[in-house]
Amino acid sequence: MLDIKFVRENPEIVKENIKKKFQEKKLPLVDEVIKLDEERRATIAKADELRANRNKISKEIGVLMSQGKREEGMALKDRVTAQAKELEELSAKEAELEKRVTEIMMTIPNIIEDSVPVGKDDSENVEVQKYGEPVVPDFDIPYHTDIMETFDGIDMDAAGRVAGNGFYYLMGDIARLHSAVISYARDFMIDRGFTYVVPPFMIRSNVVTGVMSFEEMDAMMYKIEGEDLYLIGTSEHSMIGKFIDTITPEEQLPLTLTSYSPCFRKEKGAHGIEERGVYRIHQFEKQEMVVVCKPDESKYWFDQLWKNTVDLFRTLDIPVRTLECCSGDLADLKVKSVDVEAWSPRQKKYFEVGSCSNLTDAQARRLKIRVKGENGNYLAHTLNNTVVAPPRMLIAFLENNLNADGSVNIPEALRMYMGGAEKIYPKK
Repeated sequence: MLDIKFVRENPEIVKENIKKKFQEKKLPLVDEVIKLDEERRATIAKADELRANRNKISKEIGVLMSQGKREEGMALKDRVTAQAKELEELSAKEAELEKRVTEIMMTIPNIIEDSVPVGKDDSENVEVQKYGEPVVPDFDIPYHTDIMETFDGIDMDAAGRVAGNGFYYLMGDIARLHSAVISYARDFMIDRGFTYVVPPFMIRSNVVTGVMSFEEMDAMMYKIEGEDLYLIGTSEHSMIGKFIDTITPEEQLPLTLTSYSPCFRKEKGAHGIEERGVYRIHQFEKQEMVVVCKPDESKYWFDQLWKNTVDLFRTLDIPVRTLECCSGDLADLKVKSVDVEAWSPRQKKYFEVGSCSNLTDAQARRLKIRVKGENGNYLAHTLNNTVVAPPRMLIAFLENNLNADGSVNIPEALRMYMGGAEKIYPKK
């Protein structure tokens, strides 16, 4: 969320940013929120003036009563009573204006960085760099669930009977491989100096609206009926929420955290949820990284975060590339985002396995995440990135490590989590 003062002083910059994100329908909101804020500030000034006047009159009443001038004192009391009613009305008006201003401000997108390419959607994202040589083997790569089924490693039919489409059972070596990847990702990030965290898997509504836009919330979050709780779509949500309404001493920054959680997503409006694969599903597990830092350090940490994901995938013999997300593909709170995509030998193309985002002070403003500096308090910057998110990551792993005989190579980095195995072999 932007600072209302910035919007007041830079309306044209805010409007130009909205145009870059192809959200022209929001353009009238800029003038509307400025007008509402002006009315809100005038209401506050008038209320403050009334309070000061009421205090002054109250003192005069005391003097008059002490002097025995009861009639004059009672007349002033009537004035105080009338002003109290007016003040009550002003307070109600102020609250209503504050609510409306906040509602609008939460829909106006953050100011994207100048380096972000302008484009309407993800089809206009820009490739930055490739890491590793993408290889297409001289044998056919089966569909990923077909590979898993040769290991007796997946049962989506049973999951469909139990929970419906978008769920799965992982079993045997595939389930172990899933857990091995998560464990390796955890230790990989700990070795890079990040603190390991297991957060709450449910969060309250004020945290939800603090970490994402209303559009994202509606498309993603599962609500717990009868309670003010939502299932998290990623551990970033509860990790950023950990710092709600806090003031962290500047010398304790940056806070670098890596968190594990299951993730739950409605995938509302998403295509492919009915497919037999596990690319887009309602439930999965994920290792995340989150940074809370000083504003002048967020660009540095942005680059460190996406590089961590690239490095991890390369240790597992998976070629990847980075994509700069264009303006139209950025969620409203983000100022810059880079996707990491893994190579799919079967499809002969890359697909998304992680997304790194810099939100500057947008989440911090909503959640009041502040830093105590030498010259006073200021808002922190927050960033997040995916380390790994199996089972989607398993698609890339299985395809890139599959052999012609159906066995799957286990890279050296992962072997200690797989009982020392150098390969796993199909059951059928």
